[in-house]
Amino acid sequence: MKLEIVIPALNEQQSIRSIIERCLDARERIIAESPVTEVSVTVTSDGSTDDTVPIAREYQDRINLIVFEKNRGYGAAIMAGWNASDAQLLAFLDADGTCDPLFFIKLCNALDQQQADIALGCRINPQSRMPLTRRIGNFGFAMIMSLFSLSRIKDTASGMRVVRRQCLPKLMPLPDGLHFTPAMSSRAILARDLRIIECDMPYSEREGESKLKVVRDGIRFLHVIVTNALLHRPSRPLGLIATACFLLAWIMMIYPIYNYTQTGTVLEWMIYRFIAADLLASTAILLWCGGYLGRKAVDIALSDNPARDKHLGVFGWLMTSNWFWVITAACLAIGTLLVGEALLNYLATGEVHEHWSRFIVMAFFVWIAVVLLITRSLDYSLSLLADRLQYLRNPRTTAAEPDVQRA
Repeated sequence: MKLEIVIPALNEQQSIRSIIERCLDARERIIAESPVTEVSVTVTSDGSTDDTVPIAREYQDRINLIVFEKNRGYGAAIMAGWNASDAQLLAFLDADGTCDPLFFIKLCNALDQQQADIALGCRINPQSRMPLTRRIGNFGFAMIMSLFSLSRIKDTASGMRVVRRQCLPKLMPLPDGLHFTPAMSSRAILARDLRIIECDMPYSEREGESKLKVVRDGIRFLHVIVTNALLHRPSRPLGLIATACFLLAWIMMIYPIYNYTQTGTVLEWMIYRFIAADLLASTAILLWCGGYLGRKAVDIALSDNPARDKHLGVFGWLMTSNWFWVITAACLAIGTLLVGEALLNYLATGEVHEHWSRFIVMAFFVWIAVVLLITRSLDYSLSLLADRLQYLRNPRTTAAEPDVQRA
């Protein structure tokens, strides 16, 4: 099993010699102490304008060297090295001297023993010398990512990791810039068919000036995390917003409900609360249904077995059970009862004397019924699509017609 170590470098003349020599020296121990049988080292100069390339060329008989004439990005530099290799295990580490190449021993062993797809070195540990601002940033990004997934990693942007080549198509496309690493982490965590693990590693102060800009790259990191959540788990971000809207709607209605239970009346000024709460609760219902349909569409599109993934979770069960019709009918019945008398009076006299609050509540329950019916229709269409995709990916063999004796 071959390991390809790619070192992306942009103006790293202060540290490039040291990291190349440390990688070359580590090869023998990596082979002796892990399942790896061969190690190759590639340096990719990402448009360096200092002496990074001349220094790397001194080792060209023992390493592979790729030179970008112009800066194309951290991720592009790594991918160029990986694409030029035939290794089964693809790795990289930063050129700034912060990571120890010998740690690839632990990462390769963990990847093999735990049958993972990606193993990364975690810099968030007591032995780490990571600057405080980066610690805080990594903690924040890890917390955000944990909201969208049941699993969690502490170091979303680790600059040292090992990836199985066979899982690379499931990770692509990845961005070219510094947000290459958080994009990979978030995609691996959110995808149902990928497994990512992390191992605590020592981390030292970098040599030279950091290329990371806290605000600019922090915004990019956040963007890729949210984007990947919408790609793989759209029900999570939409569900969080829906829950917040629904809770806010209930908070707004606490006093009107309490007042009604005590006095049997609704005060006129409460119309603003009724309308706002109705809007928030209706938005929540729409977001929950949209999140469910989005999740189902994603799972059907990305799954190797679409028919298996066409009914997921409690919402999926509800869409196919008799309780769906019970809930829908109940919502329509409640709405009808609230304004039924007013409707009959209007048909008879052309006048309406019912209180406005009944119409707002009626509109909410009817809205629930309509959204559920539309969701059920779209859910059925997606189920038909899942069956069709399953057939196209695994065509059934058409049974031969039995022999027929002809007269």
